[in-house]
Amino acid sequence: MDPSYKARKEAFVSDLAGGSILEINAVTLVAPAAALLWSALQSRLSFFTPYSSAALVTDFLLNVLAILFATTVYSSAPWTLNVLLIAPALLLFLNSRPPRSQQKAKPPPKPTQSDRNAADMPESLPIHPFLTTYRAAMMIITCVAILAVDFQAFPRRFAKVENWGTSLMDLGVGSFVFSGGVVSARSVLKGRSNGARKTPVGQRLIASTRHSVPLLILGLVRLYSVKGLDYAEHVTEYGVHWNFFFTLGLLPPFVELFDSLAAIVPSYEALSLAVAVLYQVALESTELKSYILVSPRGPSLLSKNREGVFSFLGYFAIFLAGRATGIRIIPRGTTAQRSPQQARRGVLVTLGVQALAWSAIFILNSTYALGHGANIPVSRRLANMPYVVWVSAFNNAQLFLFCLLETVFFPSVHRTSGKDGEADRVAFATSRILKAFNRGGLAIFLVANLLTGAVNLSVPTLDVSTAQAMAILIAYAAALTGVALGLDRANIKLAI
Repeated sequence: MDPSYKARKEAFVSDLAGGSILEINAVTLVAPAAALLWSALQSRLSFFTPYSSAALVTDFLLNVLAILFATTVYSSAPWTLNVLLIAPALLLFLNSRPPRSQQKAKPPPKPTQSDRNAADMPESLPIHPFLTTYRAAMMIITCVAILAVDFQAFPRRFAKVENWGTSLMDLGVGSFVFSGGVVSARSVLKGRSNGARKTPVGQRLIASTRHSVPLLILGLVRLYSVKGLDYAEHVTEYGVHWNFFFTLGLLPPFVELFDSLAAIVPSYEALSLAVAVLYQVALESTELKSYILVSPRGPSLLSKNREGVFSFLGYFAIFLAGRATGIRIIPRGTTAQRSPQQARRGVLVTLGVQALAWSAIFILNSTYALGHGANIPVSRRLANMPYVVWVSAFNNAQLFLFCLLETVFFPSVHRTSGKDGEADRVAFATSRILKAFNRGGLAIFLVANLLTGAVNLSVPTLDVSTAQAMAILIAYAAALTGVALGLDRANIKLAI
């Protein structure tokens, strides 16, 4: 890469201050708004069943391109895009009725003893369309941002901040980790099922390490490709050698080592807060903060990679917070005394309370809060406590919105507690594209990184027009969607 252009590229993503949380919320609301319109079309018109060419194009426009447009051409007017998505959905919802089969869903049969026993077994953990939608939307916005950030069409306030502040990409990094924590709860729930013997820590560590190996290999590949191709890099993001793949790869085995504390402190929320608080105390009461932010880079590996090493503690707290949420929302929750409707209301209340609680903690951390707050600025580079609780509050709120949409538009998904017909109900309530992005997350993320590198090595991204940038980004989004659908059609699952 030309040295002068490389310097311009690095300057383009350096010394940024981010933007407001309200604007970030408006932009990210596009994903639930698109899901709202998709749900209205599907529940009222069965528009995506069968999955025709028109359905595929509409699915792509709503669940992929809407997110791309929100971060580029509509970045200065996200509420306009939200209204364009929400208004037709509300009109369709208020002026039409669902098919008769959805209107008169059969009440669930009274559970027998065998049903109650089955509900406690690991295989009774249901598939939640809203969780699929949430994880896929997060994957799409992440993949879009890692290439879009290299173009002028992507506002600088959405790119990662240097030291202090909030941005869309900062939130995306933490949400990626939180999402991984949510789905990791399945293994914990299976271990807690009646009659299940707790797997020894050694076996769990081996299993988690096996899951981490592909991510660590990808981290090494990225490291050597960046250095070998003289690719532009932002060293203060994670350090000289560290990258996000290493953070993702080290989280599962580290969590398994830490998991024995769950027997002493059964609340993963409490464990998450404990890690975040202790890390924040270390930042404020020692020289650790200045060491990470301003100290010269010494010859040691720790000094060269101090951002990645110490921010790992914050990401670990985020992962634990995600696991806490997953443990509460993944189980079916029905018993002889608790109907499916009551169980679903419990999930919505849980997500709402979690979102409000994390938000309250965030306000106390990041503002003066009527003279009682700590007023600590958010730092993704440090992954400090305000960053941890911000990410946790946002993701619980997003999950609440997606769960609410599923509850309103596809009540048959949660009203029936048995396995019979579950696959059909879930398929009807889930976007084909979002399902594919969720199942093939690891492969898609790898392809996104490869395509991002290829585009940056072949196109002067800083100098192209907005129209050219959008053409490239739309083609890139279409290519990722094609890869996702191809993997899904081949029944290949490579989720993160």
